[in-house]
Amino acid sequence: MVKIKNYIGINKFFFTLKIKIHVLFYTIKKLFKGNISIFRFTRILKRLNYFLIKLKYNKYVKIGKKTRFDLYIPGFPSQGFYTALNKFDIFDEKLPNTTVLISLTSACRYKCIHCYQKFDRGKDLPLSLLIPVVKKLQDMGVAFFNIEGGEPFLVYNKLKKACEVIDGRSEIWINTTGDGMTKEKCKELKDLGVTAVMFSLHSIVPEELDTFMGYNWAWDNLVKGIEMCHKTDIPIAFNICLQPMAFYNGDFEEIMKKAKSFNAAIIQLIKPKPSGAWLKSGAGVFTENDIEMVKIVVNRYNNNRIYKDYPSISAQICEELPQMFGCTAGGTDRFYINAKGDVQPCEFLNISFGNIQNEDFSIIYKRMRKVFNKPGENWLCEKYSKDIVKIMKAYNITTLPLNKELSKQVYENWDRGNYTELYKVFEEKYK
Repeated sequence: MVKIKNYIGINKFFFTLKIKIHVLFYTIKKLFKGNISIFRFTRILKRLNYFLIKLKYNKYVKIGKKTRFDLYIPGFPSQGFYTALNKFDIFDEKLPNTTVLISLTSACRYKCIHCYQKFDRGKDLPLSLLIPVVKKLQDMGVAFFNIEGGEPFLVYNKLKKACEVIDGRSEIWINTTGDGMTKEKCKELKDLGVTAVMFSLHSIVPEELDTFMGYNWAWDNLVKGIEMCHKTDIPIAFNICLQPMAFYNGDFEEIMKKAKSFNAAIIQLIKPKPSGAWLKSGAGVFTENDIEMVKIVVNRYNNNRIYKDYPSISAQICEELPQMFGCTAGGTDRFYINAKGDVQPCEFLNISFGNIQNEDFSIIYKRMRKVFNKPGENWLCEKYSKDIVKIMKAYNITTLPLNKELSKQVYENWDRGNYTELYKVFEEKYK
């Protein structure tokens, strides 16, 4: 089992200082080699310092020999970490994307009530088209590959091939239900450089989890999958999707206890989204008071010494706030490629900028990045879910995401909100 160690308080302060010193010398080397000017040298360091200030409420977690201060930033020290760091070194164009979520297949025996892929129907993208795109993404500076399905272990050969072409410049995380996992597969993936495996833990009651995920063996697969990861020294994490009441009635606290007992390193707290299965019905509504409650709870677990040994929490509801990162979709920091090859701004935003099976990826990516030229504060998946439903009804559509022509009806006049402060500082103040 991989050893997990958390840093908060003074220990986090000194580790942050260590990061800054390492980055300073890394950047000095680039300066002496003539790769950057003194003008860029100072601005790279200012960008990094400002970025770390934004992460001051995070709990740092050492997983094995590497420490991370955010879910989507590869562990330090590693090649992946410096790949992500290179984002701060771009001044003459839009900042590069560093994270991609790739679905390998729509095959899945589960029927999760919140599944954002419920209407994603079509033929899976063949390996012959997927692999060149994966290689290109790594060459473009993607530092974090999050690979999922459906259930990726049901197409294990495809999963293995995708991992094989990703070298040490990037981290690989796999999202799974545990269905189809074996100890042999886990060991093989570990040898290929897979960094961690993320499971879903939406309840600690086996029957409730089975119901939520629509599969009678969901809990059993979860537990068995965790055991296989521990036996092969693959760190584990959890994604958790909870309604507002869970932060008041003690459910969240119970899940955190269970996650700690499973020796999880990180919790990804996902805000319910009006997407896929919840597109038409809508997801749970979080009021301003609810959001404040989540912020209080997350900060308590991440920074209070009483909870030092609990998993680090990465909460979308906090990270997407205007004063933090806002909406990072569309290649601002991350984007999504679904199982059939649609290039989407985000897995929760059911629109497409084109399909890799019909068009070159570079053309599609450029089209998307043009629309997402400047990061905005609005949560687009929530703000425009009704527009997507309206188009589905008007054209009698039963498959998502909307194709690139219909998607244009959603985004051509949309309001993305104010320019996110973080990126505005990066791209204007420290230009």
